[in-house]
Amino acid sequence: MPVLRSTLIALSRNRLLRRWSERTRLGLRFSSRFVAGMEIGDALRVAEALNRQGMAVSLDSLGESVTSEAEAVAAAEVYHQLLDEIAARQLDANISVKLTQMGLNLSPSLAESIIESLVRHARATAGFVRIDMEDSSRTQATLELVRRLHERPELRGAIGAVVQAYLYRSQADIEQLVAEGVRVRLCKGAYDEPPEVAFPRKADVDANFIRLSGLLLDSGVYHGLATHDEAMIAAIKSYASRQEIAPSRFEFQMLFGVRRDLQRKLIQEGYNVRVYLPFGSDWYPYLMRRLAERPANLLFLLRNLFRF
Repeated sequence: MPVLRSTLIALSRNRLLRRWSERTRLGLRFSSRFVAGMEIGDALRVAEALNRQGMAVSLDSLGESVTSEAEAVAAAEVYHQLLDEIAARQLDANISVKLTQMGLNLSPSLAESIIESLVRHARATAGFVRIDMEDSSRTQATLELVRRLHERPELRGAIGAVVQAYLYRSQADIEQLVAEGVRVRLCKGAYDEPPEVAFPRKADVDANFIRLSGLLLDSGVYHGLATHDEAMIAAIKSYASRQEIAPSRFEFQMLFGVRRDLQRKLIQEGYNVRVYLPFGSDWYPYLMRRLAERPANLLFLLRNLFRF
């Protein structure tokens, strides 16, 4: 499995395969299980359907590492449209944004200005902006930006962070974020990180995920725990029950198209579920990282490719 994971992550960076995949009918069929569609309207229709099933949504306009300020501004405009549509349609939804898509690699100040504008828009429409986490080289800059904006009284509570359980530093990060009242999405992590910064063994990542989940549940802040692993979910439920933490005080988060049966089961049991809902034409790197994160998805896709 480690070899397959590394291979899939390497393929996520292959420009020729990406170009072929994103422009062919077969590639689009391959992506449709995990991506809501190519346009805003596609994503909003799926979001409405998920809301009717009792599930909240986090909308992600796919893309990263823009190469110009104009591209960053255009990417941000999609999110401004989403915030307006969420409010107009009264959706139970928020937005999830990558800093490199907002120009972080070009200029940190540009990215922060764009994100601040989105957070102000979210505050004005009773919305929420989650800043997605990318690879470990950007962890510090991402968390610092979230904390700076969150500490402003007029923006407090309208922005949240993502923490990856496979990083050694994550416990310290969570302790700091929790102390400041920042909402966190905890996930395992989907990038190929060196052993100097991340746990190389799955068992260690899993153990850290459970440990960090306990810190978040104890904080009294509303957090999201992102996992499809039934053993992890059972451990979280057990801990919450022992600590008398009501299901309304946190949410499970899952990817669109993954373990739909489990999503429905959790809703029936009275837990909050939020579905991470990506859309857009730049779907290839996202999909390959999701397959690397859970290789069983690859077998599922290959088995069902001609049944869509």
